[in-house]
Amino acid sequence: MSANPMPTAAAEANARSSILARLRAPATPAPLPLPDVGAWFAAHQRHEGSAQRVNRLRAALEAVKTEVHDTTAAGWPDLLLRLVEAKGLRNLLIGSDTPHGAELEARQPANLEIKRYAESIDSWRDVLFDEVDASLTLAKSAIAEVGSLILWPTPAEPRLMSLVPPVHFVLLDVATIHADFYSAMTDEGWKDRLPTNALLICGPSKTADIQQTLAYGAHGPRELVVLLRHADPAQPGAAA
Repeated sequence: MSANPMPTAAAEANARSSILARLRAPATPAPLPLPDVGAWFAAHQRHEGSAQRVNRLRAALEAVKTEVHDTTAAGWPDLLLRLVEAKGLRNLLIGSDTPHGAELEARQPANLEIKRYAESIDSWRDVLFDEVDASLTLAKSAIAEVGSLILWPTPAEPRLMSLVPPVHFVLLDVATIHADFYSAMTDEGWKDRLPTNALLICGPSKTADIQQTLAYGAHGPRELVVLLRHADPAQPGAAA
């Protein structure tokens, strides 16, 4: 039997070039199909009404030391002023031009100073950080699943209003409570009009040291107070 012929130098060079070409070629795997997120949430959604969403949100917020009160469209200013008095607050910061701020300002008692956020931060930084006791902002909506408030800061109610004062009051309409984050984004059309920044607030500011000692107010408000504004009178037994 005759021996196999030895490969020529040209054949070896071609084989080497072919191997190197395959190694250098970019990998182009078939793209994975995108998950059907909407279908997943539709299959796992909770079939519950507004009352159940309110209860889930309340439970999640109260679990992290958030103070929650039920109120009405007509009664929330009086409730807020009673809470301010009970906490011994000297002043309250409101937005520069908001309907709820104006409504509260119209009922301003003599023993409470209501400040409007009407100055640039550079001109009154010391006042904001050292002299403001509390602030009031309006929540855009909330997420019952994780107990989060959704705030979209605006020039009238800047982000600092929810970050700096020691006590943060949040007015939330119960009709805007969503079951989960996906529902909030889809129902409110976030993909078409996402703000410069959106805040998801789950409770007062807190931190812990290496010994796991929990402290509130280290990096923001030490108290978070949520006023659940119902279109109809609050249920019997609700805080007022």
